[in-house]
Amino acid sequence: MTPSGSRRVLPVCSAMCYGDDALPPPPPMGGAIGDHGELFLLSADGTEFITYYAYPGVRRARSAVVVMPDARGLHRFYQELAERFASVGLLSIAIDYYGRTTEKGSSRDEGFPYRQHLDQLLPEHVTMEVAAAVGWLRSDPDHDVESVFTVGFCRGGSYSWRQSAAPDGLTGCIGFYGNPGLASDVIPRMRAPLLLLAAGQDRIPVSDLEQFADQVRAAGPEAELYVYPNAPHSFFDRQSGQFQQECDDAWRRMLGFIDRHSVERIGI
Repeated sequence: MTPSGSRRVLPVCSAMCYGDDALPPPPPMGGAIGDHGELFLLSADGTEFITYYAYPGVRRARSAVVVMPDARGLHRFYQELAERFASVGLLSIAIDYYGRTTEKGSSRDEGFPYRQHLDQLLPEHVTMEVAAAVGWLRSDPDHDVESVFTVGFCRGGSYSWRQSAAPDGLTGCIGFYGNPGLASDVIPRMRAPLLLLAAGQDRIPVSDLEQFADQVRAAGPEAELYVYPNAPHSFFDRQSGQFQQECDDAWRRMLGFIDRHSVERIGI
């Protein structure tokens, strides 16, 4: 608490998490992927929004991932990340947030003025987009999806944690560099377990994340918090060679979390 007794309001990310040259680090033991590409879905309010799907290459998936981007929306980093998840046997789909305020097919490159669109985005909009993506994953005739996880980054990390309270019956919710202040209002309704992956050199104090995790546990769900003490915001990037060990460990923790909570273990 601040000296006045009011809760300190944390700022949103002041810049893009990942530029156009960023690339997700490879997972351990990644394999082939199958079909992949852009797909438009409809949310419950009739909004058409773009996604990027990726199929695993060699088997029918029973576990799947919804990738939730940073504030810039669906750009190449998250398309490639969907492919990375597919390479370890998970059906995956990355979503965009801005179908209500942009033209169909508009770019999310570094020149995209995401701030003006972010100001118009409501949490319930994101939940509708996630619900549409989850519905697509579960209805895919080529797979038998029973366990669905969300994985988000920065603003998307906060959005991912919020999905623990959504009515979609998600299996687990993973977030990198999230702001707990953007998810704390739904703690009483949370049901799915959380994984929080934090950078010790981020702008958000570790103590805030620890308090958030404690509050989630008190409400019922599991909340695992891992802090990489020397890592900065957006460390999960193949271009950040000095944080290779942190990237490898983050992959192990994500896949371990998914494996433990899946109906059928993926065996990573």
